[in-house]
Amino acid sequence: MRLEQSVVVVATKNKGKIREFAHAFAPLGKQVKSMYDYPDLPDIVEDGETFAENAFKKAKAVGDALQLPVLADDSGLCVDLLDGRPGVYSARFAGEGASDHENNLKLLDMLESKQLGDDTEQPLLSPARFVCALLLYHPVSGETIEAEGSVEGWITSETAGSGGFGYDPLFYLPQYGRTMAELTLEEKQAISHRGAALQQLAAKLEQQI
Repeated sequence: MRLEQSVVVVATKNKGKIREFAHAFAPLGKQVKSMYDYPDLPDIVEDGETFAENAFKKAKAVGDALQLPVLADDSGLCVDLLDGRPGVYSARFAGEGASDHENNLKLLDMLESKQLGDDTEQPLLSPARFVCALLLYHPVSGETIEAEGSVEGWITSETAGSGGFGYDPLFYLPQYGRTMAELTLEEKQAISHRGAALQQLAAKLEQQI
């Protein structure tokens, strides 16, 4: 499969993801379009049990509707102390339509309730990882290419930083001494779960040329 067209269609309405994909594809001379550019697309229910299942569902629905190759991402936060939650429910952890702030508050509430028996204040509440599943789907051939990336860190007890989106202000990276939201976009792309998945996807595409 090749991405010969100058436009890359990404099956998302998440503005933070759109910004990151646009940044990643700009050096390749490709313009990113999202579901905002195609308002007649049907709503997609993300009811898969894994990130990969949801990515495939989104890519296929949008690709079949547009008859264009489509890239879809499904990603989220997996927290050790919460047995991997919020996982595939990351975007709606505090309920359908929840804001990033509401999701962050629920995450902190759940983690702090787990530590009620601890007399010490813990600035780092739990090991965690961001996971991203990417899938490129071609509606004519039915061919798919999958990639996955992850990044390890800790959930911190207080938000820090104004960059990024989602749980970035709570996701502390020991190697940087900062949260994901305190990184520049270039720094984040270099080490993030989405950046790692994009690198893996690009490598797989190069192997097919």
